[in-house]
Amino acid sequence: MERVLSGMRPTGKIHLGHLHGVLENWRELQERYECFYFAADWHALTSEYKDPSVIRDSVAEMFVDWLAVGIDPGKATLFVQSWVKEHAELHLLLSMITPLGWLERNPTYKEQQEELKGKELGTYGFLGYPVLQAADILMYKAQYVPVGKDQLPHLEITREIARRFAFLFRQVFPEPQALLTEAPSVPGTDGRKMSKSYNNAIFLADPPEVITEKVAQMFTDPQRGRRTDPGRPEVCGVFALHKIYTDREKLREIETECRRAGIGCVDCKRILAKNLCDYLAPLQEKRNSLMGRLDEVKEIVQEGSARARAVASSTMEEVREAMGMTW
Repeated sequence: MERVLSGMRPTGKIHLGHLHGVLENWRELQERYECFYFAADWHALTSEYKDPSVIRDSVAEMFVDWLAVGIDPGKATLFVQSWVKEHAELHLLLSMITPLGWLERNPTYKEQQEELKGKELGTYGFLGYPVLQAADILMYKAQYVPVGKDQLPHLEITREIARRFAFLFRQVFPEPQALLTEAPSVPGTDGRKMSKSYNNAIFLADPPEVITEKVAQMFTDPQRGRRTDPGRPEVCGVFALHKIYTDREKLREIETECRRAGIGCVDCKRILAKNLCDYLAPLQEKRNSLMGRLDEVKEIVQEGSARARAVASSTMEEVREAMGMTW
């Protein structure tokens, strides 16, 4: 069976963007591939090194959310990056052969700096982030990596590193291919991309009253200043979420009524909040149950990490032999 690898940085709570942009896709992939999903805690240190307690406090809840969404440890291997020390060794060895220019020219480097304004990111770890990412992927000889279009440059660096390793030593790693993921647009409460960094997220753990309050605060069509003004659903973040959580018939009705000022933003938000809470209710029920059984969750992750270590250990034997590091 072909192998897929993907990870997530434990830097806070899981929000709707993660759910629809990543986790629902993971849930489908586990039915067709041998999947390795991991908590990228070392990656999280690139931006959270001043307060690593954020990482520690996020890891357990992140796995709880994965399981609540339907990621199945019987179908996918779940592990913590730092529990598989071979990642650090392969990262070190690959860093020896990766030209600095590849990292400096990486277009996502400056984009991430912009998104994470306010953090001191002038570190080797942040610049070398793609090398650690390459080590993660190549360690498991993953044929596929689910990515969005904005992440393609990182994956291309991984492919270049795999080719360079083969040129300098011998071929150990397959060149991973992108599984481009189609995900719905999930705007935050301020209309920008939903992100913890922007403080505009609705989290899976938010109770109904918090979700309702956040939806009530969402930005809408800036040109609709009065209830009697016709709206433009195509520029409204509330309507973008209706596309995910509201049935097709009701969605068409809301769009029509919005355009002719037949429904106001307050009522539109009230409908969205109810539909969103109903959508999340089964997931939150599972989540609450798992939060009361964290020992079981940790055991699942420990077993997954042991499976990941077995694969990583075998890969590193090949790498050391190829590089002549066997004296």
